[in-house]
Amino acid sequence: MKLGIFSLGAVSLVKLSIAYHHRLDRFGELTAVMNVETSRLNNIQRRFDHLFTIGGRNRLMDEQDQWIEPNRLRIIWR
Repeated sequence: MKLGIFSLGAVSLVKLSIAYHHRLDRFGELTAVMNVETSRLNNIQRRFDHLFTIGGRNRLMDEQDQWIEPNRLRIIWR
């Protein structure tokens, strides 16, 4: 009886340790993804804030190279 209870406890402990190891691996993966996304968010927020400071309109227009020059006419083909 004692041997059965001991073996049941040992098997449960092994299963719990395997599940804990899988959880730690998953947590590491999620932490890495979160760090990457957080850095992307910080870069995007910094760029957004940069566009709404003094001279931000000019910086935005300089980034957009598809804008039509002031002396040009737009031709729309139909």
